[in-house]
Amino acid sequence: MRSNMEFERVLSYFDEDGDGKISPNELRSRMAKISGEFQLKEVEIAIEALDSDGDGLLSLEDLIALMESGGEEEKLKDLREAFEMYDDEGCGYITPKSLKRMLKKLGDSKSIEECKVMIKRFDLDGDGVLSFEEFRIMME
Repeated sequence: MRSNMEFERVLSYFDEDGDGKISPNELRSRMAKISGEFQLKEVEIAIEALDSDGDGLLSLEDLIALMESGGEEEKLKDLREAFEMYDDEGCGYITPKSLKRMLKKLGDSKSIEECKVMIKRFDLDGDGVLSFEEFRIMME
């Protein structure tokens, strides 16, 4: 989790006039320094999509929402990769056998029965295996 100070530093980088908000021109100017020229219309569309109060400017809250939403995609990608490690059979589910194998690789030896009990705690549909959605809920 990022601190508000980090977000404030990002905001102040883009906020050239120091009014606490990022205008389309400020965004365009700073983005040009980072990754090349943008059309004013492009940055206006981007700001419009993120602007929570409709003033045509990005506030600190808008910036936080933007930066934290990107984190969700990254978390989901990391969870997917972790899930795939446990789903070593590639069947789309974590089975008691695949859980047992992964735990053994991690140095934690469990019996099939113990793995069934572990899965049962988060097996929402009662099918005896963990889907990605059940795994995601378990990891929250």
